Amino acid sequence: MPTKHAAFKALRKSRKNAEKNVFIIENIKYLIKHTKKSVDAKNPEKAKEFLAQSVKAIDKAIQKGVLKKNNGARKKSRVTTYVNALAKK
Repeated sequence: MPTKHAAFKALRKSRKNAEKNVFIIENIKYLIKHTKKSVDAKNPEKAKEFLAQSVKAIDKAIQKGVLKKNNGARKKSRVTTYVNALAKK
């Protein structure tokens, strides 16, 4: 445990930020999962809606520093490729 007041504050802050980050990451996973389910169900309208929401959530996470730039780009690329494969069929 920290001994200084500032160290206690930093610990509280890091725990609070970690909780926020977990929520944001879980939301991204939820959106990507539902995008893939829509593609598997061959529902292009819903898939495109979820894709737009996923990309927006990933971009926000990158801006907030929750995800690194390349990690977010990789996630967006993979989910977009998955949706585009439905359009080609």
